[in-house]
Amino acid sequence: MRRKKSVITSRRGHVSHPPRRHKPLLGAGAPGIHPRPTGARPSVGPAARPPSSDRPQAPLPDVPAPTASSVDLSVDLAPGRPSALVLANPILVAAGTFGYGVEYAEIIDVEALGAICSKGTTLKARSGNPPPRMVETPAGLLNSIGLHNPGVDAVLERYADVWADWQVPVIVNVAGDAVEDYVGVVRRVDGVPGIAAVELNISCPNVGRGGLQFALDAAAAEEVTAAVRRSTDLPLIVKLSPAAQDVRAIAVGIERGGADAISAVNTLPALAVDRENRRPLLGNTYGGLSGPALKPIALRIVYEVAQAVKIPIIGIGGVTSLADVLEYLLAGASAVEVGTAVFADPGLPIRLIQELGGYCGQRGLGSHRELVGAALPRGRRERPSTKGAEYRA
Repeated sequence: MRRKKSVITSRRGHVSHPPRRHKPLLGAGAPGIHPRPTGARPSVGPAARPPSSDRPQAPLPDVPAPTASSVDLSVDLAPGRPSALVLANPILVAAGTFGYGVEYAEIIDVEALGAICSKGTTLKARSGNPPPRMVETPAGLLNSIGLHNPGVDAVLERYADVWADWQVPVIVNVAGDAVEDYVGVVRRVDGVPGIAAVELNISCPNVGRGGLQFALDAAAAEEVTAAVRRSTDLPLIVKLSPAAQDVRAIAVGIERGGADAISAVNTLPALAVDRENRRPLLGNTYGGLSGPALKPIALRIVYEVAQAVKIPIIGIGGVTSLADVLEYLLAGASAVEVGTAVFADPGLPIRLIQELGGYCGQRGLGSHRELVGAALPRGRRERPSTKGAEYRA
């Protein structure tokens, strides 16, 4: 396999191949995925407290507090491979919500992002599921796109040169129906300039195990992770499904298989019904639920997985405000991906970067990394939710 560049960081630069402007799929007024107001100060994170006694306090050192511009927002998502995937900030855009990046390049400064996760890519072209493919819910979105994509070779032909000109890491999201499919895609993208890492979407039926999703079977998840790990030196991220009975076992298998990081979570299988026609609204019957409705589930999974593995976690699900970002960090995520909210508000990820820097600067934090895992239990592991811990006194 070919050698890759060792250091990948974000910085602003010129896009030499301006793409066509594409309109977002949903309007700014779309219900259920409207970003929450960000003017109010979040109530989470470290706060100044008065002294606990009237005894004289030692004078504080005369050190200027960090400002938003001096806060270090960088994050290493592959610490086992030094400098392989160091992002300038922890705000990424999620696969399936940002196309291949070029669709938004004339709308926002894509090179200010921490990283871009591409649309799901398969070995061969896929036409996707029958329409309707998307339906809004009161607190999010159901989608049943069906991994519609032109196949890895066409993706590389159309976008690799643009990605190589950008100074923002592009992470290719990979899907398949068999271990060989994942390996085949990864071998094609390995060593291609402009591709910083791969993210495996393992919420796909495994034809070798009777159609059971890789993401629901710890052994299968470890198997596909290990096979891809043997095929590339690129940083490897694997995405968890919220539908797993015990996601901690899946995460441990993924870590054991050689993943550099875990992203949590994918969409949750769900259903919408057409009352007038008395049938499912989506052409493929079921869809994946994303948006604010998914966030409490995703937050719980990040919290549990952070106690089970040592590799970095990327939190995904319902991020619409700085408060959401902070909660994921406190629960153990090292970074977050913004997804469904981008349809209504393409500028949201850029604002979150700025707001996170401002939040840390106002509280005297040199880096957001000081917040990561601050809400995790100390010296013990929390009872797993699979044993009904959330219902016990």
